[in-house]
Amino acid sequence: MQKSIGTITEGSLVEGLTMKVAPDTALDTLKTGKFVSIICPENTFFCLMTDIALHVSNPDILLYPPTEKETLLLSILKHRSMYATAQLKPMVMLQKKSGDIIPVKTVPGHFAKVFEATQQDIAMIFGDEHEKSGKFFRIGTPLDMDASVCIDLERLTERSTGIFGKTGTGKTFLTRLILAGLIHRKKAVTLIFDMHSEYGLQARKEGPGHSFIKGLKTLFPDRVVIFSLDPASTRRRGASADVEITFSYQDVHVDDIMSLQQELNLHATAVEAAYLISTKYKHQWLEVLLAQTDLKEFAASLGAHPESIAALYRKLKRIERFPFFKPSAAPYNASVQRATSVIDQMMEYLLRGVNVCVEFGNYTSTFCYLLISNMITRRIHSEYIAQTEKFLGSQNKGDEPTKLMICIEEAHKFLNPAAARQTIFGTIAREMRKYYVSLLVVDQRPSGIDQEIISQLGTKIVAQLSDEHDIQAVLTGTANASALRSVLSTLDTKKQALVLGHAVAMPVVVQTREYDETFYRDVQSVVTFKDINQIVKELF
Repeated sequence: MQKSIGTITEGSLVEGLTMKVAPDTALDTLKTGKFVSIICPENTFFCLMTDIALHVSNPDILLYPPTEKETLLLSILKHRSMYATAQLKPMVMLQKKSGDIIPVKTVPGHFAKVFEATQQDIAMIFGDEHEKSGKFFRIGTPLDMDASVCIDLERLTERSTGIFGKTGTGKTFLTRLILAGLIHRKKAVTLIFDMHSEYGLQARKEGPGHSFIKGLKTLFPDRVVIFSLDPASTRRRGASADVEITFSYQDVHVDDIMSLQQELNLHATAVEAAYLISTKYKHQWLEVLLAQTDLKEFAASLGAHPESIAALYRKLKRIERFPFFKPSAAPYNASVQRATSVIDQMMEYLLRGVNVCVEFGNYTSTFCYLLISNMITRRIHSEYIAQTEKFLGSQNKGDEPTKLMICIEEAHKFLNPAAARQTIFGTIAREMRKYYVSLLVVDQRPSGIDQEIISQLGTKIVAQLSDEHDIQAVLTGTANASALRSVLSTLDTKKQALVLGHAVAMPVVVQTREYDETFYRDVQSVVTFKDINQIVKELF
């Protein structure tokens, strides 16, 4: 039989409930973020513990605290005059008659018993990883409990997702975990912009020792391809890139430069000058600009300010340092069929359900990361719009695009208030999944992301944050934000996260799942009924 840890004494639907802790409950077993249940005749309430406080019935007791030898006095005071309370925030409730889990619309009565949540409670609220639908993926366990908290991957991919935490709290680990779950369950195809080459191949495990962890390509060799900007770096790490990335100057669109305005400190007039060049020279605009020897004469021919052209020339001249940019072999002609480009190859893989990891190798400058990510995403997004329109026109299930989730690091560089209104990433974040494309944004400074964008993120996985502005930003648009603020402030620096939003029934603090040999076996050993059908088709 379950043992009660306390009783409800007061509270409200808006402010939350106050639980008087039972005298025989060890206070050090109660933690903020703990998951508890309140069992009533008609409903069971599931709550998150948000605060704990100590009280005495008479303040004089604190003037003369009992000594260690006064055990009898201490026992009497503990049961009569000293007590503790915990603040509980009801998140969802189970209607016993119908079995439905719904948002909280009422409160339990006085002296309702409070219990620690059981494994059955957790499975009922968050789902079971072994369910036939295959949509649930275990992300961790509740605090001090041996039970599985799952996220609903189908709901996760319906909207954009954010993973936040200050440096060193395990954002990369959490991101790798989520990506592995999506690939394993085949609920979306992913395009990963791997700035520091941490997701595709093996990576160094944090902590003492020299152990390594498997990358996504190692775990899922047939479901992940590596596109590399630095093939030599990929080879040094013990593998060959599936595709070596090269671009023509004609692949760079003026819109790709918009996201670089802040990074390059470009004045608005310099951006206007880029549009003037593009209007006249179309796809050859960048090549023409970089080939100029007399910038004043060139500016006069465009009717642009010479200093604006000079500034644009100086800033973009850096592109020539990257060996993966090649001059165009021939003038651009829209009527001529061009050779298959790298982005065409990416699109081919993505439409087949194969995940793409773009490795940057040693080209880790923010300038390079922003430029390449924007170039690729802009083209991929336009292709997905075309695919979606084709599906809407034919209404043929076979034409429906596979859901795509694009993973970007340093998200505030793409989604700050200035860039979010102009770049392709801001467009995707605002469109939600209208065209089957969503974002997985990873960042240590959520306060740098446009508030409109961050409020539209469907699911947030938040590791420890210490800056008040970051905490406030990450809770933008979240119900019960004041209660969750205190929970965030008490997270451990490693392997703990607050999960909230569209993919979970209620906010919950989890001890994150280990990414180890057990995890490798779990994601590599399961063969679904769909996989068996595919194998049979290939054999016969």
